Amino acid sequence: MPKFKNIAAKKGKLDQAKNNMFVKLAREIYMEARRGGANPESNFKLKTAIANARQINMPNENIERALRKAAGDVDNVDYEEIIYEGYGPGGVAIMVRCLTDNRNRTAADVRAIFNKRGGNMGESGCVSYMFDQKGVLVIDREESELDEDTVMLEALEAGAEDLVVSEDSFEILTDPQSFESVKTALEGKGYSFESASIRWVPQNYVKVEGENAEKLMKMMEAFEDNDDVQDVYANFETDDD
Repeated sequence: MPKFKNIAAKKGKLDQAKNNMFVKLAREIYMEARRGGANPESNFKLKTAIANARQINMPNENIERALRKAAGDVDNVDYEEIIYEGYGPGGVAIMVRCLTDNRNRTAADVRAIFNKRGGNMGESGCVSYMFDQKGVLVIDREESELDEDTVMLEALEAGAEDLVVSEDSFEILTDPQSFESVKTALEGKGYSFESASIRWVPQNYVKVEGENAEKLMKMMEAFEDNDDVQDVYANFETDDD
């Protein structure tokens, strides 16, 4: 029985994490549709947000609901995009991207997550100089049979800047201005992406171990659990990386 409870608890946690992702991506879809129109064929950012949602098997009903809400005039919410900056345990630089309809609530929540887990929220610009904004196209290596040389060659031909290779994925990096053209060109060659977004990529990484690593993981989980937080960027690596 304890084993069953443990499995049930783990499944519940995974289900909650997936539901959190659905909430965040529905908000992203809604916001992009409000900004650029609800037709994904004429709104690249919306098309990309929908593609990211489908990659994690978000139900079409959820996607359609977000689009209908954006196109309607009832119960519309204006989300504001805010990036908070600060430091985590071990001096790790952290950027927290939020979409919120209540700046005061979100700022208080983000500050509390920093403070309760051994970090502190700083002023705008305090860590962003340690990051570069890049387009990031992620290919799941388990879902493809592509080899590194082919991906590198075709990505560079499409206008990408670099390729980061790990055991699990290929990450194609682009200049933000070239993101759309590179993604479109590679999709034309048959590529599909686990995720595609404009992200803040660290220039260098800080090694974190022991108690600081544990606190940092709990901080990342707390950010992920907050509905207003869309993305978290941090310049750390652990022994598991």
